[in-house]
Amino acid sequence: MVDYHAANNQIPSGPPTYMEQENDWDRDLLLDPAWEKQQRKTFTAWCNSHLRKAGTQIDNIEEDFRDGLKLMLLLEVISGERLPKPERGKMRVHKINNVNKALDFIASKGVKLVSIGAEEIVDGNAKMTLGMIWTIILRFAIQDISVEETSAKEGLLLWCQRKTAPYKNVNVQNFHISWKDGLAFNALIHRHRPELIDYDKLRKDDAVTNLNNAFEVAEKYLDIPKMLDAEDIVNTARPDEKAIMTYVSSFYHAFSGAQKAETAANRICKVLAVNQENEHLMEDYEKLASDLLEWIRRTIPWLENRKPEKTMAEMQQKLEDFRDYRRVHKPPKVQEKCQLEINFNTLQTKLRLSNRPAFMPSEGRMVSDINGAWHTLEGAEKGYEEWLLSEMRRLERLDHLAMKFRQKAAIHECWTEGQEAMLTQKDYETASLSEVKALLRKHEAFESDLAAHQDRVEQIAAIAQELNELDYYDSPSVNTRCQKICEQWDILGSLTQKRRESLERTEKQLESIDELYLEYAKRAAPFNNWMEGAMEDLQDMFIVHNIEEIQGLMTAHDQFKSTLPEANKEREAIQAIQAEVQKIADYNGIRLSGTNPYTTITPESIDEKWEKAMQLVPLRDQALQEELTKQQSNDTLRSKFANQANIVGPWIQNKMEEIGRISIEMNGTLEDQLTNLKDYEQSIIDYKPNIDDLESNHTLIQEALIFDNKYTDYTMEHLRVGWEQLLTTIARTINEIENQILTRDAKGISQEQLHEYRASFNHFDKDHSGALMAEEFKACLISLGYDVENDKQGDAEFARIMSIVDPNNSGAVTFQAFIDFMSRETTDTDTADQVIASFKILAGDKNFITAEELRRELPPDQAEYCIARMAPYTGPDGGPGALDYMSFSTALYGESDL
Repeated sequence: MVDYHAANNQIPSGPPTYMEQENDWDRDLLLDPAWEKQQRKTFTAWCNSHLRKAGTQIDNIEEDFRDGLKLMLLLEVISGERLPKPERGKMRVHKINNVNKALDFIASKGVKLVSIGAEEIVDGNAKMTLGMIWTIILRFAIQDISVEETSAKEGLLLWCQRKTAPYKNVNVQNFHISWKDGLAFNALIHRHRPELIDYDKLRKDDAVTNLNNAFEVAEKYLDIPKMLDAEDIVNTARPDEKAIMTYVSSFYHAFSGAQKAETAANRICKVLAVNQENEHLMEDYEKLASDLLEWIRRTIPWLENRKPEKTMAEMQQKLEDFRDYRRVHKPPKVQEKCQLEINFNTLQTKLRLSNRPAFMPSEGRMVSDINGAWHTLEGAEKGYEEWLLSEMRRLERLDHLAMKFRQKAAIHECWTEGQEAMLTQKDYETASLSEVKALLRKHEAFESDLAAHQDRVEQIAAIAQELNELDYYDSPSVNTRCQKICEQWDILGSLTQKRRESLERTEKQLESIDELYLEYAKRAAPFNNWMEGAMEDLQDMFIVHNIEEIQGLMTAHDQFKSTLPEANKEREAIQAIQAEVQKIADYNGIRLSGTNPYTTITPESIDEKWEKAMQLVPLRDQALQEELTKQQSNDTLRSKFANQANIVGPWIQNKMEEIGRISIEMNGTLEDQLTNLKDYEQSIIDYKPNIDDLESNHTLIQEALIFDNKYTDYTMEHLRVGWEQLLTTIARTINEIENQILTRDAKGISQEQLHEYRASFNHFDKDHSGALMAEEFKACLISLGYDVENDKQGDAEFARIMSIVDPNNSGAVTFQAFIDFMSRETTDTDTADQVIASFKILAGDKNFITAEELRRELPPDQAEYCIARMAPYTGPDGGPGALDYMSFSTALYGESDL
């Protein structure tokens, strides 16, 4: 509302209109001749720039509008609307009526003209006429200019500041002084049409040249009429603000098409940047997945190799290689696998948020494929460790059996040495009766000795059989030796039978026998065998795996020692028999031959073996005690590992449960939750030294060949899997919050909305599984105000929603899918249609675009990105080099529903 008769700056009472605010200017200064001259030139040129479209113009602004005809015509041209039919009469009343029609039309556009009457315009009042034209300029040329929701004047000023910001010596702060040197006018032109002006050659101290250059270029190339002379501006202390604003608004409208192109280019760049980033993430995923799968492919055959080694040392090396794999090679791959899943989830979230189709990895590189390969790897790993331990037990058993076989075989071979020669001699043929009887008794003693050795031969054969069954690497030599022993044993049996038959034939002729010698021989032989068996048992190899087994051996040894007094009595009784023989011979003057004809066992040999057995007893005590100490040490290792495992195992389980609760009961902002979760993750990582200590103790247990632990149900394998699952779970939970933050920021969801969505979701997630079944999800939607009740319309709406949140028909809705749906329902995203519209602007409203246009409007890398991917345009209005931007824009968004 403008009062051109007011003598001051007061605004009439009542709320000001938009135009009133824009028309706040110092009316007194209008009387300044320099300002009035500038306004006359500028307003006249501005009016003519529009009137020429109707084939006419004005020469004197206050005279040519007096009849209202050209004023009405001007309003029709600039508004594009028809005004009431003008009156063609030349009377004053006709002119006043025409001017009133024009003023009424201006008022209908929301402009209140105070103190401007038709009579003053008809009378040629210059001040009122200029004020009216300025009002028209404000309403039709400046009012609609708005940048960042500013007023028209501020918007035009902000536009000028932004466009001229990069230029030296230009600092636009107003619409008067800032334009005096002409550089601002030239900067505006150069910013939009750099080929028209060589800006670097302009000098700040040559304002006239600068202004004339800008005005001439604008008139010649931009169709902006020259509205002022350079001298009008330079020779005025402060150029007229209205004149400058009018002139600058013409530049704004001239370049508005370029502004639209710039806006369109910005939108396209934003969309292409999203696509380029997503493609980079896809390439990273494919490479990481390929590398991980290749490592798994190389590792599984090594873990599946079950070729046994011949010695314990070789198997120990295999075990050490496996430990190195567990400690060094596998942990980084566990982290890579977890990071791969996190990258995949983050990528899918970004694709959903940018309205792009979901990422489908190349064949064989899905997360499920990697999980399947990893499961196969862990199966092979578990089987390999079990095989290693089993094979080491087997080799340990084989070494023990082989030593036992050689020991028993050596004892038996020593005993059989010379026995065949003894059984085949013919000494009984020339012997006396007493000698034959002696030979027969001696043979009976030998048969008793032979029968006593039967058990040892069977033991040797049994050990050889067990070595064969356990696939002992030196089984051929064992079998050869065993076969030789068995064959020799059969020969001894046959020769023994033949010798007995020969002795029995001559027994009838032999009657004399020394009963005492016979008794001695009969008692000495089993006693001798007992001593040999005792010495063999005392030197017997043993292998145990726990305290109970060694205590059992010690108990058996104590029982053996308790029988020694009785055995000593038997020894003394046998020696007494020999003493009695000598006593009788001495008493009767009998000359003894010096040896007992019935046995080779002498009293001296019995004493010698007894002494040797007594020496072996403490050695056996010492060996058993050392083994007990070893088993006690092993038990200490078991207890130490169990104590740690019984703490670490529940700790891991407790942390897993806490993470489950945290993911359900999250409070505060997402950033707070993310910070708390990362602190929680750090506390878990800080616990890693306890896992390392447990691994060290487990290594000591394996090196001690301890295969069981009665103090705990936790195995190292179980704890390793639990630890890896714990690290993976907290990482996934953190990733979920990060994805929620991405969703919130990209979709404009408020923190309160996220809290509401989370609370609703958790309320219906009764089993805390992190997903809602169909009926649970329906109840959740109803709680949020969705009409999905059990009727035809509600069922159809629910089916539509389920097709969005559960496209694979799994029957379950995750929280991320739920959030994506809610954000889709409440926010807008860029669409293929928007991108097509942007390209259409860059293409000058054509259905195709050229490479040259893309390179001119877009940054180099994004322009080349489009050129490389756009298909040739095949429409009838195209030509060589035409590119199809429509199909390209549609392809950016795929077939996604989100």
